[in-house]
Amino acid sequence: MNPTETEQQDQAAHANQSETPLESLASICGVLVVFLFVTTFIFQNFEIPSGSMEKTLLIGDHVLVDRISFAPPTTWAPFVHYRDVHHDDVIVFFKPNSETPGMFLVKRAIGLPGDHLHLNNGTVYRNGVMQNEPFARKPSDDGDPQDAFQPYRDDFPDAPAGPYDQVTALWANEIPNHIQDGSLVVPPGKVFAMGDNRPDSLDSRYWGFAPRANIVGRPLFVYWSFETPADEMDKQTIGDRIAFVGHIVLHFFTQTRWDRTLHLIR
Repeated sequence: MNPTETEQQDQAAHANQSETPLESLASICGVLVVFLFVTTFIFQNFEIPSGSMEKTLLIGDHVLVDRISFAPPTTWAPFVHYRDVHHDDVIVFFKPNSETPGMFLVKRAIGLPGDHLHLNNGTVYRNGVMQNEPFARKPSDDGDPQDAFQPYRDDFPDAPAGPYDQVTALWANEIPNHIQDGSLVVPPGKVFAMGDNRPDSLDSRYWGFAPRANIVGRPLFVYWSFETPADEMDKQTIGDRIAFVGHIVLHFFTQTRWDRTLHLIR
């Protein structure tokens, strides 16, 4: 008995819908290539490991970083929006002169080339104008020694660095070359970056300028935030990491900061 026309159409449709193993592998590889391209050149995720940007960014915030806007403009993609770094942008960059190559930092761009900067009791003056920085946490007499006024940190660059100020030797030798009339002058191709948690941020005050070429992008928003101990970044053993993954699984719903989901970073 010959198959009917309807049966022949069903058989043909079924044949067209089924994929060979090679076709399935090609589809998977295509998805992986697109994913790797997006996460390498367009967006990237980062976890905030320290409190240097509190309250803007908390320890345990996972952020999506735009890697396109600050990239060098290209002629082959004129539709892509490029721009230079602006004052007070939050930026992600490779730490300069780092003892740990490839170490990323997240700070705020306080000074751009040509700016004259100084701090007075933790308040930033840029080109002689006091800056209104509602995002910045400043020194205070709250009983915490870390928050108390410290001359080098809070009257920068007027006061010399002390033995406990954690200033790198390279920056200590370089900084006099950039001081004019009591202010630090940002040279071409550099950015002066500081954390929003000013009393607890190792930033440009301690290791110098961030080269513009080191900036890889800007964080857009928090896509997930989990309550994370401040010392978690110091735990590097495999056992510690496995233990923390287990902790996340057990406490995912209770220790996720749901109110920070999709929180825009400004």
